[in-house]
Amino acid sequence: MFVHVDQRPRRLTPWATIAIIAICVVAFLMLALDGADERAQFLRRWGTVPATLSSDSIPLLLRALPLCTSLFLHADWLHLTGNLLFLMIFGISAERALGSRRFIALFLLGGAAANLAGALTLANASTPIVGSSGAVSAIVGAYFALFPRARLGLVLPLGLFLEFVRIPAPVLIGFWILLQLLFTFAGPTFGAVVWWTHIAGFALGILFALVSRPAVGRRLRT
Repeated sequence: MFVHVDQRPRRLTPWATIAIIAICVVAFLMLALDGADERAQFLRRWGTVPATLSSDSIPLLLRALPLCTSLFLHADWLHLTGNLLFLMIFGISAERALGSRRFIALFLLGGAAANLAGALTLANASTPIVGSSGAVSAIVGAYFALFPRARLGLVLPLGLFLEFVRIPAPVLIGFWILLQLLFTFAGPTFGAVVWWTHIAGFALGILFALVSRPAVGRRLRT
């Protein structure tokens, strides 16, 4: 699946999207070179550990910082690739509409708030929450609000052939968020995924885009 990009000249290079992808890849490669114990210890230190958020023995800043740092850490290649694929599909268009600074704010604030929501649903769990899923979900939500008439290209296998079709973005995104809701209730059946981070991130992304609409309008007019 990929986003249709028209041929009009673009004045903004999506450097924030590129930088986020680069940081995630570099962080993953660096962790891959560590031993299993060192990697687990690093993820516990910089991932979002629900049990530590309510601990009064840890300074507030040290409890809050992992809500953001965990966005750049991933458990495995599949986890990393899935998040970065969605980031490229929706992030480039969202960044060009919002501007790079607002896009970074959306990624960090939306992702941190989504991680917090996920951590609250896990109470005193000691397993760290890692990955940019909540932040990417916020970007998908912003895209949904910013481009309600967009159409996404989808390649479908039809017998022995592949067929390219264009489907309204709200249909595909709506189906995606429905899956997140279903998986939330299915729980561990579909793996160790904190599905509430996806739902919270998506909702926050819509809200962020609606608040940013006046600024987006001014950007598109200039």
